[in-house]
Amino acid sequence: MIPHDTHLQIGSLLFEGLDQIDLTGPFEVLSRIPNSTYRVYGKTAAPVRDLKGLRLTPDAALSDAPQLDVLHVPGGFGQEALMEDAEVLDWIARQAAGARSVFSVCTGALLCGAAGLLRGRRATTHWASFHLLHLFGAIPINERVVVDGNWVFAAGVTAGIDGALRLAAELRGDDAARAIQLYMVYAPEPPFDSGTPETAPAAILAQARQSVAGITAQREATARRIAARLGIALPAVAAE
Repeated sequence: MIPHDTHLQIGSLLFEGLDQIDLTGPFEVLSRIPNSTYRVYGKTAAPVRDLKGLRLTPDAALSDAPQLDVLHVPGGFGQEALMEDAEVLDWIARQAAGARSVFSVCTGALLCGAAGLLRGRRATTHWASFHLLHLFGAIPINERVVVDGNWVFAAGVTAGIDGALRLAAELRGDDAARAIQLYMVYAPEPPFDSGTPETAPAAILAQARQSVAGITAQREATARRIAARLGIALPAVAAE
């Protein structure tokens, strides 16, 4: 836990086509961490739209960000367009090197992998891209939230809230995280037990996999190209 009198600079990456809840779910937690400043950073300060069209506006451009104590990297389909974007990847790598904590949500893990930051790390990501983690040298862990040293990984979408609460506890203690959870009335009671590949009905899972087959194949091709660039030796393993 970091002393409460230490002010924390917390920043999230914002990009076109992200899944807004990968950003806004953790925002509900991170923006309430005591004695902290929370900001959102984009390639420019211009508004972007999430993958469903919600307009979001950064506080500032990447180049204007201070060294962050907490770096939050969300995911979403738009992540794919940044996988070989040197400006974004260099920013992630630079910020991660100086941060006290790095928090990856969903396919934000793939961006961290493309920045060369996942070698030997226990990590998770969205179920549709979980099989790609090894291409970045990560150790895939099929859990909703995975903690590896000062890194926190959330599996995807709503898991970002769980991961952010875990991070809040690491930064300010369990009671601070509990207080944030209470304020948010975060006590989910989903009407269906269909939130993971293990619990979803087979027909629903097959339909879901088919709906993301195109982006998943594209992500694998990109990941294999990046693995070659990073010099990561890969077995000849087919995607699920």
